[in-house]
Amino acid sequence: MGLTARIRTRDGWAVSHAVVTVTDMTGTQVLRAETDAEGVVRDTTELAPGAYTVIVTAVGYAPAASSAIVTASGRAEVGTVTLARQGGTELPPPGPWTIDPAHSSVGAVAQHLGISSVHGRFTDFAGRIEIAPDEVEKSRVEAVIRAESIDTGNGMRDTHLRSADFLDVEKYPEITYRSTGLTAAGADRWTVHGELTLHGVVRPVDLDLAYLGTGSDPWGGTRAAFRATTELRREDFAMNYNQVVQAGIAAIGTTLKVELDIQAVQGESLPSA
Repeated sequence: MGLTARIRTRDGWAVSHAVVTVTDMTGTQVLRAETDAEGVVRDTTELAPGAYTVIVTAVGYAPAASSAIVTASGRAEVGTVTLARQGGTELPPPGPWTIDPAHSSVGAVAQHLGISSVHGRFTDFAGRIEIAPDEVEKSRVEAVIRAESIDTGNGMRDTHLRSADFLDVEKYPEITYRSTGLTAAGADRWTVHGELTLHGVVRPVDLDLAYLGTGSDPWGGTRAAFRATTELRREDFAMNYNQVVQAGIAAIGTTLKVELDIQAVQGESLPSA
């Protein structure tokens, strides 16, 4: 007898702080129960046979309502109720997530001679994401990149990029990003507001972020995937070097497109495997 229900997010995660309210056809509340750590309600209150309305609420999620029929046994099996994030936006479950550099990439694209693109990436970086439990807009991200790890596939060019003309890695060995806020930009899309420290200059930089979902990994962990992009202007970070070739064309474009493909592992650290 009683009520059973499973409350899940769109990705199938348990919602452990949901409240399930049952009202009869007159609108009178006949039962109120909270989900356990597994996102499940098992209430033994006997209900009279008939039709009921089941309303599920949880902080940070849009309410969901459904109908339930209680049989002569006094049992109401609601089944699985899926809650959507408030405003239709999604993020992984709350708590710490650690960026996995082995399965992530930090890339940049610059124009070369006005006709082609030079693709580069940083190979040495680390970061952490903290998903806030209630006000998801207060979630945070921090990342550190070793500037000397720039790799464009050309040793001479990489040496020049590490020099005082560009990154000046001896004087400024680290590039850092710290978020200051988060704004929903649509279903599964966010704008991350933050500060980028590059070449000794601190500037506000927004990231266009897409949340791609979560899944299990072979090491028994859970991973979340993101893709983020932004554009930087070199002169904003005091990197004004430019070689102008014949016909007045700049050898290297002044705008840099940054592309981030990120996998993060749930928890405070990466798996040892």
